[in-house]
This record gives sequence, structure tokens and C-alpha cells, in this order.
Amino acid sequence: MIGLARSSMQYHAVEKNDDALRLAMIRLAKSYGRYGYRKVTELLRIEGWRVNHKKIERLWGEEGLQLPQRQKQKRRLYHKDSSIIRLRPTHPNHVWSVDFVHDKLSNGRSYKMLTVLDEYTRQALAVEVRTRMRSEDVLEVLYGLFLRHGKPEFVRSDNVLYREKLAV
Repeated sequence: MIGLARSSMQYHAVEKNDDALRLAMIRLAKSYGRYGYRKVTELLRIEGWRVNHKKIERLWGEEGLQLPQRQKQKRRLYHKDSSIIRLRPTHPNHVWSVDFVHDKLSNGRSYKMLTVLDEYTRQALAVEVRTRMRSEDVLEVLYGLFLRHGKPEFVRSDNVLYREKLAV
């Protein structure tokens, strides 16, 4: 009469209680913090659960479980002498950082900034802004800083450490 098969009229879905499975999954996710749903599925199978990875993936999402974000691995900074230890400043005038910053003005003209920082005190010793920055200009700025603050033990530029004889 209606056009439906008799077998579909008699089928009743059986709700399964997945609470015990959810608790086991959460327990494993907490004890193995870096494991995802695939590895937890394998651990559940080892414990004797008969589960499909698709079901665990669905329950994983319903519980709001996710892997913690991986931390970006810090790169090692190498010295000129190829040692892997980065020199940490221990007192003022120990390590100065020298860097260049390039940018453009609204009218399209470019300019450069020379920044000199004392790494221990985090003080900006100099910020020199010019349209053209030649080596003589850099030496002039550094010479003035040497007279005002004294000579540093090390100068770091682009993560390369210099400990040459600085002529003052």
C-alpha cells in the first residue's frame, strides 16, 4: 500500500551505551598526552575492546579531545667558533646587538634604521635613521656609543658574535 518493504517497517535501531568506551578512551588520552585517536584505538584493541577507528574518531570529536599543538622547535644559534652554546649576557656592556631595519615611506622612498641594543639591560643605545646607511655611518654611530657607554665585550650582528679588537 505505502510502497515500503516489510523489513524496514520492523527494524528498530538499538542504542548502544558507549559510556564505558568513552571513559576508557579518555583515560588513555590523558595518560598518553601526545597520542591521537588512531593510536588510542590500537591501545583499546590491545585492552580487548572490539572497536573501529571511525567510531573512536567520532567519540574523540564528541568529547572535544585533540592533540596539544606542537611547539616550534627553537633553532640553535652557532658562534663563529662553531660551538653550539649561545652567549648569554651577564652584565651591562657585555653583549650589544646591532641590526638594520628597512622600510618605505608613504611616498615610496626607502629608509634604513640602525638599532643598537644592550642585551643585558634591554636598553636601546641608538636608533639611527637615514635614507642611505654606509659603513662609515655605522662606524660613526658605534664610535659615539663607545665614547658614551664604553666598549662592549661582544657585538652580535645577525646572530653572529664578534669579539675582534674594537678600535676606539
